[in-house]
Amino acid sequence: MSLLYSIKEGFAGIGRAKLPASVTIATGFFSLLLLGLFGTVSFSFYQLIHEVRSRVELEVFFDDRVGDALADSLSERMKTIPGVAQSYFISRNEAASRFSREFGADVVGILGVNPLPRSVELSIKPEYAAPSGIERIEAQIAKLGDGLDIRYNKEYLAGIERNARIFTLITAGVGGVIALATIILNAFTVRLAMYARRDRIKTMRLVGATRWFISAPFLFEGIIQGLVSGGLAALGLWLIFEQALLRYEPAIYQILHPSIFVIYPALVLLGVVLGLFGSSWSVARFLRRA
Repeated sequence: MSLLYSIKEGFAGIGRAKLPASVTIATGFFSLLLLGLFGTVSFSFYQLIHEVRSRVELEVFFDDRVGDALADSLSERMKTIPGVAQSYFISRNEAASRFSREFGADVVGILGVNPLPRSVELSIKPEYAAPSGIERIEAQIAKLGDGLDIRYNKEYLAGIERNARIFTLITAGVGGVIALATIILNAFTVRLAMYARRDRIKTMRLVGATRWFISAPFLFEGIIQGLVSGGLAALGLWLIFEQALLRYEPAIYQILHPSIFVIYPALVLLGVVLGLFGSSWSVARFLRRA
């Protein structure tokens, strides 16, 4: 059996069952469009999380027993710790200058001495900016010696991770439900088409037709429906973002702008995969009972 024959039969099967196929394509379109919107929001959210994580910093303060030379040396050693992107040593004089710029007061002139400690600002790589990664970096810093006071906003970082987990669970749950609904609808459409041709299928099996010869046209039918659904969903998402949102809400568009190299091809591919999976499931169940 040629591949061309299976593809032709797949198109012919859709033509013979126009209404069920149209319902499946329409349902797949709306499901995949919703998945595309969720995917775009999720993608933008994770980009935002990555951006926030890239700004996470640790501050390490030295006590008075640590001089400038030793503090600068420890700063360089901190830079070699896995997860640390870069370190910046702040001397007591620079700390006083910063205080003056930010608060408009000369702390040395007021107190007669400089009470501000030497410190190091550490930038953390985004992949290490989770609480567990920060704790490992903190432990490595603490091993460098006594008199180190390590500070960072633990509550803020924990809140980011907590919200990221909640959003991931919600997105995965909703996306899974939509994908499952698409698979089931596609499976039932193909199953109805096979049921309508059950006598023909039984005759084909009696004359020795292989399972592949019988099932291939139905598999291509599911693939074609999924391809059309995915293509329409990608087109719909493009119209929403590139025509409506860009024109009327450019600020939101800049935040949620979908990646043309990720979201649109993924919708088409996902449509094909869901269509193939649904039709395979239906064909396998029908042939077992036939």
